[in-house]
Amino acid sequence: MALEKRSLRLTGHATSMALEPQFWAALEALAARRQTSLASLVREIDLARGDAGLASACRVAVLKALTESPSPLAGEGVGAADG
Repeated sequence: MALEKRSLRLTGHATSMALEPQFWAALEALAARRQTSLASLVREIDLARGDAGLASACRVAVLKALTESPSPLAGEGVGAADG
């Protein structure tokens, strides 16, 4: 599975991150559910990640969101199997 690299601006600094397309989709869905931008969500994850890498922290945040409530990303296409 190919990684998709995107550039974001976090607290005034440009950074790039590579994630699987499914994780980008999940992060976008989570941001929309929280009524915030993708950059704001990733900035929140960045501030809380400690020593973990940013991409790993984002993946963990998605998994945490999926397990915290019954259907945190329901209807967003998250978790759908690829054809």
